[in-house]
Amino acid sequence: MSLSWSAKDHKSYTNPPSIPTQGLKRPRNDIGNKVTVVLGAQWGDEGKGKVVDLLATESDLVCRCQGGNNAGHTVVVEGTEYDFHLLPSGIINPKSICVIGNGVVIHLPGLFEEAEKNEKKGKLSLKGWEKRLVVSDRAHLVFDFHQVVDGIQETQRQATEGKIIGTTKKGIGPTYTSKASRIGLRVCDLLGDFKEFSTKFKNLVAQYQSMYSSLTVDTDTQLKKLKEYGERLRPMVRDGVYYMYEALHGPPKKILVEGANAALLDIDFGTYPFVTSSNCTVGGACTGLGIPPLNIGEVYGVSKAYTTRVGIGAFPTEQLNPTGELLQTRGHEVGVTTGRKRRCGWLDLVILKYAHMINGFTAIALTKLDILDVLDEIKVGVAYKINGKRIPHFPANMELLHKVEVEYETFPGWKSDTSAARKWNDLPQKAQNYIRFVENHIGVPIKWVGVGKSRECMIQMF
Repeated sequence: MSLSWSAKDHKSYTNPPSIPTQGLKRPRNDIGNKVTVVLGAQWGDEGKGKVVDLLATESDLVCRCQGGNNAGHTVVVEGTEYDFHLLPSGIINPKSICVIGNGVVIHLPGLFEEAEKNEKKGKLSLKGWEKRLVVSDRAHLVFDFHQVVDGIQETQRQATEGKIIGTTKKGIGPTYTSKASRIGLRVCDLLGDFKEFSTKFKNLVAQYQSMYSSLTVDTDTQLKKLKEYGERLRPMVRDGVYYMYEALHGPPKKILVEGANAALLDIDFGTYPFVTSSNCTVGGACTGLGIPPLNIGEVYGVSKAYTTRVGIGAFPTEQLNPTGELLQTRGHEVGVTTGRKRRCGWLDLVILKYAHMINGFTAIALTKLDILDVLDEIKVGVAYKINGKRIPHFPANMELLHKVEVEYETFPGWKSDTSAARKWNDLPQKAQNYIRFVENHIGVPIKWVGVGKSRECMIQMF
């Protein structure tokens, strides 16, 4: 056989063989159902759970796409307070199916403990939640030793750098590190060959023990528990990619994605390194569930009428004074997951505009307006200055962010109770002026205004 090429070897592409085309139609670009995404627009704790709960009453599918049980979403229904960390807030709605996507990291003991704790609360029981929860087989697992390592790392940072990141110590960072290092274990591993899973688990433990000499793990006990949890989980597990594809391209459905954490905690866009370990911006909905960008519809940003932050890191509008204390006290600003007091300050429109640049919000939910009811005057941060000059962007460098001077607009307080307001016209004129200024400055309409804890306290504007 000749190894040289000749013209005889060339197939004719100008006159290709005839292919029967009768009856064939061009493929239709079926985009499918659109997805609504709810995201935090500040440093978390904005009230996303409340907005999701409101929308979930009309949603067929409610999905988590990233984070783990470091998230804390509080929902108040009929006077009962429910706290969710891993379960989507929509699990309260008996008509909704809830999905934990591949981008979420799952601590199985925490998942079942959370469900059982909330199941015991109030009239709205979570009874039957197992039949309404779908878990992606591609989701990574958080092990107990990941949580121990999280604490060891914080202790080491304090000893070597004199400061900590302020993690929730739920093992989220170490688990995403295992994932990125390609040594992590997923739900599909746990439900596959358990002998193979056990070997991989022991190897993973050994790797961490080689890095942290003080880490002790009873592998046999852990594996026994994990096998039991795996069997409890098995009926809920699906191939997440196919499940979401069928949901998007099947009969009309209302699909809701509940983001955890917030834009300023995003691993890429947040106030790094004082951030979480996942993408809490709109792209995380696509990568954490397998949703094509074309299917993203409404993107709702959630912001308090002021600003809070848990843990350390730059916070330009923070008020270390009686105003900050008043916001903390009136707003009951304590972390749902950690129990730590939240730092409080004025609303920062620089970070809201920055969050909008990344997420492309189609509307905003402005929560906890009623906390401002007693103030004589209310300030809003509208720009950052360095050396007396405005800067046109949100700084990536934290040393620079610590140095910024905030330019404020000052508004007169409305000095009246807004908690009973149920429509726009019920709000005082000065409160309306404050809301209109915020939406005009960031260039995004405000769709909801929150004046209390329950569903009924969300004023819908349009």
